[in-house]
Amino acid sequence: MAGHNKWSKIKRQKAKEDKKKSKIWARLSREIATAAREGGGDPDMNATLAQAIERAEAENMAKDTIERAIKRGTGELEGQNYEPASYEGYAPHGVAVFIEAMTDNTNRTVADLRHLFKQYDGNLGKDGSVGYLFEQKGQFEIPVSETDELELFELVVDAGAEDLQTEGDVYVVTSSVDAFSNVESALEDAGIETESADLVRIPATTVALDESQTETVRNLIEQIEDHDDVDAVYTTLDVNGEALALDSDE
Repeated sequence: MAGHNKWSKIKRQKAKEDKKKSKIWARLSREIATAAREGGGDPDMNATLAQAIERAEAENMAKDTIERAIKRGTGELEGQNYEPASYEGYAPHGVAVFIEAMTDNTNRTVADLRHLFKQYDGNLGKDGSVGYLFEQKGQFEIPVSETDELELFELVVDAGAEDLQTEGDVYVVTSSVDAFSNVESALEDAGIETESADLVRIPATTVALDESQTETVRNLIEQIEDHDDVDAVYTTLDVNGEALALDSDE
């Protein structure tokens, strides 16, 4: 029986990892299709598309899957048209929530999210209801094995970065949105590989709750993040001194 339990645990873990991988690929396919629709299907002439393809390749997405996503975006293949969308609201205990999504049916997405908020005594608000609490920034994560901290600091600051912190085995570089491309180019030119390079939303203030309240909010946030249309969730919930944020790569 012990062996059976161990195998069941392995299968559950594999199913969870497969679901996570599937969600990442679905998000990247939407990003590629959207970039191709808005800027054309040639990555040499469409920087946004090139970046989306690069992220997809880093996640081991098959070449033919990438090509199909491009063709859906350019109209060569029939497919759903996804549009970026954002949603704002409050989880219980006054925790602000900002959601980034890609959807082909805003009515469905709104209804689903409103239902999730209500389940936890929260509420989905109007545009602007909590957005002012979050500042958009560029953020890069770089393995510490890639480069020396001082050399990296000088490189990214010269490119316009605002901050560099060491968190465990990665350097975290923060920039303004305007400087994001400059910092990204500087890292590429220097041959420095990044684990991630994204625009994120950082809360101006955070809310600390007790253990029970924190668990309730986390459960809601995780359910929102599991929604197929949701790409990232940012909150003002303080967990161990940091704001809780979940994205589709988590």
